[in-house]
Amino acid sequence: MSNAVSGLPVGRGLLYLIVAGAAWGTAGAAASLVYRISDMGPVALSFWRCALGLVLLLAALLLRRTRPAAPEPLGRRVLRATATGIGLAVFQTAYFAAVSATGLAVATVVTLGAGPVLMALGARVTMGERLGRGGLAAVVGALAGLVVLVLGGGGTTVDPWGVLLALLSAAGYSAMTLLTRWWGRDGGTDSSGTTVGAFAVTSLVLLPFAAVEGLVPHTDAPGGLLCLLAYVATVPTALAYGLYFAGAAVVRSATVSVIMLLEPVSAAVLAVALLGERLTAATLAGTLLMLGSVAGLAVGEARGARVRKAEREAVRA
Repeated sequence: MSNAVSGLPVGRGLLYLIVAGAAWGTAGAAASLVYRISDMGPVALSFWRCALGLVLLLAALLLRRTRPAAPEPLGRRVLRATATGIGLAVFQTAYFAAVSATGLAVATVVTLGAGPVLMALGARVTMGERLGRGGLAAVVGALAGLVVLVLGGGGTTVDPWGVLLALLSAAGYSAMTLLTRWWGRDGGTDSSGTTVGAFAVTSLVLLPFAAVEGLVPHTDAPGGLLCLLAYVATVPTALAYGLYFAGAAVVRSATVSVIMLLEPVSAAVLAVALLGERLTAATLAGTLLMLGSVAGLAVGEARGARVRKAEREAVRA
C-alpha cells in the first residue's frame, strides 16, 4: 500500500475499497462466533478489535520504516487522527447499539442506506462533487439491493430509538469518509499514519465503556476465542481500514459509500456458506443487484479518473 495518498492511482484506490468492503463483511460472522462461545459484549468486542488492530498497524509501520514524501505538520496530523477516530467510534458504537435496539436487519438498512445519501449531499456541499445520472442510478440500485438483501426475509420490527441510533452511526461513518476525502484532495496525506492515529483515538474513547461492559469475557473455549479476536483484529480491521483510508482519500465520497455496501453482501455469503443460513431468492436477488451497481459505479469512476488525467496532461502540454 502506498504510504502517500498523492501517489495512489484511482484504480488502485477502487480495488482497495472493494477488498476492504468484502473484508468488513467477515467481521459480522466472526462476531457471531465470538458471541456463541463467550459472553463478550459488543462494545468490548469493538474495543479489542481496535486495540489489537492498533498494535498490528504500529508493528507494520515500524517494520516498513518509510516516510511520506511531504510530512504533514504535527497539528494537522493530530486533528486528522482525532476527528477520524471520533467518527469511527461513533460509527461502530452507535451501530452496535442500533442492532441491540431494533435488530440487525433494520440497523443495517438504515445505517448503510443513509450513508450514501449523507455522503452525496455532504460531498456536493463541501467539495462540489457531482454524482451524475449514472452515479445516481447506481446509488438507487445499490440501496434497492440492500433493502431486498436484508429485509427480504420479512419478520422485522422497527424501534424508533434504534432507527435514531442507526442514523447517528451513518452520520459518524459519513463524517469519517468526507474528512478523509477532504484532507486527501491536496495529496501528501500519510494514510498509514491516519489509520494508526484514528485507531488510537477510537480505542481510548471506547475503553471506559468497554470496561463497564466487561473487558475480560467468560468462555469455555479460550483458544478459539483468541483465534477469532486475532482474525477480527487482522483482516476486517488492520488490513481493511488501512485499505479503506487509503482508497477513500482518492475516490469520490459517494462512490466510496456505494462500494462499501459490499459489506452486507460478503456477510450474506458467509452466513450461507459457514453459519448454515438458507439461501433465499431475496438474498440472491439483492446480492446480484448490489454487485451490479457497485461494478457499474466503479467502472464509471475509473473511466472518469482517466478522462480527468488526460485533460490535465493536455492542459500542461
